[in-house]
Amino acid sequence: TVVPASRTKILRTQLNKMATATACQEDQVITLKGSAAIVKEFFYYSVNSILYQRGIYPPESFSRVAKYGLTMLVTEDDGLKEYLKSVSDQLEVWLLEGEIQRLVVVVTGNDSGETLERWVFCVEHQMPLDQIDGNVPERPSKIRKTKKEVMNEIQAIIRQITASVTFLPLLNEPCSFDLLVY
Repeated sequence: TVVPASRTKILRTQLNKMATATACQEDQVITLKGSAAIVKEFFYYSVNSILYQRGIYPPESFSRVAKYGLTMLVTEDDGLKEYLKSVSDQLEVWLLEGEIQRLVVVVTGNDSGETLERWVFCVEHQMPLDQIDGNVPERPSKIRKTKKEVMNEIQAIIRQITASVTFLPLLNEPCSFDLLVY
């Protein structure tokens, strides 16, 4: 089906408003609990996935790698790899300091200058067991997770990113992206 450009713009606007309004609601948030290194790596692969799935970079600039029990696509563009590495390294520092609440991938139309998509990842900070004031946590499973549980969460989010391509409108202009940290 072909959707008229004006309809596409309306859909994008509705999606953006909806994403902004509901981005950090408990039941709809994209979250991942785990160590700073795991979150750093997860965000790196998630950004690569978004850039590939939404066509921000040409498909031939990505190569396949096996990660998290899935086939992932990772950029081969040296400039992009360097940028993502520097952001990821700083991200890890901020995660360790507990300074991050949200990570946002913003997709902007190069011609229109409009924000076309915002991919919001909320970060939940949890106190380590040894820092709890002698109190037993009400739900210890929320404090510690097995590697398998973390892997399952990562797989689910990566699959969600991949599946979103089926219902998001096509990007009808060349786009760029930016990474925001709150």
